[in-house]
Amino acid sequence: MNQLDNIVFENDFEQGMTQSAMERMLLEEYLRTKGNCLADMDALPTEQAKTLMKAACQYASLKMAHVESTVHFRDKIRSAV
Repeated sequence: MNQLDNIVFENDFEQGMTQSAMERMLLEEYLRTKGNCLADMDALPTEQAKTLMKAACQYASLKMAHVESTVHFRDKIRSAV
């Protein structure tokens, strides 16, 4: 995800995109970097799918935490002005 993507993602979050929709989007993003998608998980061997999903969930969790903290920080700055 590049800097512009981060800004768009943060704006979507501020405008009320549901957290679950964002998490799904991030899971798909991670899986695409590995040559897969959520729909592919059923076709993969169980251990491989489990490993990929664990890594995808960690990625999504870290990205969500980053976005939430950035949005919170922006709100704090805006309210101080």
